[in-house]
Amino acid sequence: MKVAVGGPLKVAFRPWVEGLENVPAEGAAILASNHLSFSDSFFLPAVLDRKVTFIAKAEYFTTPGVKGRLTAAFFRGVGQLPVDRSGARGAGEAAIRSGIEVLERGELFGIYPEGTRSPDGRLYRGKPGGLARVALATGAPVIPVAMIDTEKIQPPGKVMPKLMRPGIRIGKPLDFSRYQGMEHDRFVLRAVTDEVMYEIMKLSGQEYVDMYATAMKRQLAEAAKAEKEADKAAKAALARAEKEQAEKEKAKKDQQTGESRTEP
Repeated sequence: MKVAVGGPLKVAFRPWVEGLENVPAEGAAILASNHLSFSDSFFLPAVLDRKVTFIAKAEYFTTPGVKGRLTAAFFRGVGQLPVDRSGARGAGEAAIRSGIEVLERGELFGIYPEGTRSPDGRLYRGKPGGLARVALATGAPVIPVAMIDTEKIQPPGKVMPKLMRPGIRIGKPLDFSRYQGMEHDRFVLRAVTDEVMYEIMKLSGQEYVDMYATAMKRQLAEAAKAEKEADKAAKAALARAEKEQAEKEKAKKDQQTGESRTEP
C-alpha cells in the first residue's frame, strides 16, 4: 500500500514534512494528530518509512457487495483497525485495547485525540479516554503531529480533490512516565490530553476551541435544521400571503364585475 497509495500521493500532492527525525526508526510510539480531513490517515503514513496503524469505524469493513469488500481490503491494507462505534463506551474500550495491542508489538499507533474531524478547521478539545489511557498503560512516547491544509484538498461535498501541497509537522516525543499507573485518574488523563493538544496547537497554528468537536457538530447540525425549518416556514407563510392576496383581488374583481352588470 505504501507503493500503490503512498507513492502516487507523494508524486501528485508533494506533501512537505518537518520533524521527520522525531519519529523513532523502531519501537512503540503514539502519533497524536489533529484531524482535518479523511485523507489525514493516508498522507501521514505515506511520508513515513514505518507502518502506522489507525482505528476506523467498523462500517468501512462490513459494507456488503463487491464495493464493500474492496473498501474493507483497502482499509486493512493501509493499516486501519475496525472499531464498532454503536456504543460510546464500547467503542472507547475497543479503541484502547486495539492501541495497546499495536504498541505491545513495538509498532506505531496513530490516533486523533479530537475523536472526529474538525467541522471548521479549528482545533477542538481532546477526548481524555483513548490517547491518555493507551499512553499510560504502555509507557509509549506520544509524538504530536499537525496536519496542515489537508481540509482544503477535498472539502465536504467536493468529488474531485484539489492538487495542492499539504504539510505535516511532527513534534518532539512527549514522555508521560511520571504518570505511570495512574491511567484511571480522570484528572491525570485530562492533564495528559491537554498537554498533547497544546503541542498540536503550537505545531498547527490552529485556533483552539475549548469544547468537543462532536458537540460543535451537533450545534451546527441543529442550527442548520433550525434554519431549514425557518426557511420552510417563511416560504409557507409567503405562499399563504400570496394566496390570500390573490383571493382578495379575485373577490374584488368579481364584485366590480357584478356591480357593472346591475347598472341600468
